[in-house]
Amino acid sequence: MVVAETLAGIALVKSATEAIKGAIGTAQDVTSLAKDIDRLFEGEKQIQADRRKAHDPLSMKSVAEETINYKLAQEQMDDMRQLIDHRFGFGTWQGIVAERARRIQEAKELAKQEARRKQKKQDEIVEATLIFFGILIGLAVLVSAIIFTLRATDG
Repeated sequence: MVVAETLAGIALVKSATEAIKGAIGTAQDVTSLAKDIDRLFEGEKQIQADRRKAHDPLSMKSVAEETINYKLAQEQMDDMRQLIDHRFGFGTWQGIVAERARRIQEAKELAKQEARRKQKKQDEIVEATLIFFGILIGLAVLVSAIIFTLRATDG
């Protein structure tokens, strides 16, 4: 499974790189170019994930494959940086990377806020349930006391 993910990551990086190289000259279809850049980042992400999953951390083969695949992906990413900066101006690639990082951070923050909101709602439900059962128990005690008092006065 991990080997398949690595191969998929490498294939994705390579195919995205080739597509970008083919489209960079005209760059008339920005959507296509953006999709290819997205695929490039996704492939690089898959390779990074594979590096974190040490299938056999002591195996020289694993270490060599992971390191070389990472270096190959970085070379492809650097090639794309140069192509895009050359075509659209210096700093364009860095702007893309920075904007992507900002959006990822924003999405993480939104997810945290949503988790906090859900937790707060769950806490409110638990609190309301405890209050409800507290009232029920209080009423049960009160009714029991009334019944006990009535029986004691009848007897």
